[in-house]
Amino acid sequence: MSDHKEHEAGKQPWTLRAANLLEMSESVVLVVIGVALVLVAVLLLYSSVYDLNEAVRHGTAEIENKAIAILNTVLLVMMTMEIVYTVALTLKSHALKAEPFLIIGVIAGIRRMLVITATSTAVDQPAEFHNMLLELGLLAATVVALAAAIWILRYSAHRYAGGQQGESEPDAAD
Repeated sequence: MSDHKEHEAGKQPWTLRAANLLEMSESVVLVVIGVALVLVAVLLLYSSVYDLNEAVRHGTAEIENKAIAILNTVLLVMMTMEIVYTVALTLKSHALKAEPFLIIGVIAGIRRMLVITATSTAVDQPAEFHNMLLELGLLAATVVALAAAIWILRYSAHRYAGGQQGESEPDAAD
């Protein structure tokens, strides 16, 4: 009953104040994480541009040698920035969204597939090559499954969240 009187008098109960403090703490930590991830992405991108510049100066053979590493780093930057986007969404809504994590998974799978494909020419052992093919198949299946999950999320959001409003509009026009 005293909590009720405190609430009526404009004072918040201590549990509500504690919850607000924890929510603010979460936001501060997410901002620090976001800033750190952006710094990592900028440094990785700078490293890739530097490597590309060095490869161009040394000729086509060096470009061929460094192309996969540069592509790998650029895709890592894309993944990092997608995580930053997820952190920003979490800050805005205070809820985790599944789709950005699925997109990160697709990028990570494609990134790994590109690395495996590029390094497969250096494999001498048939068993090792077989393992690479198996890993490529599993990664391809994973990317397809993640893409299907993204499609299902988007379709269900459109169909069930947006579709109900769209169904009621024609009735109002009749």
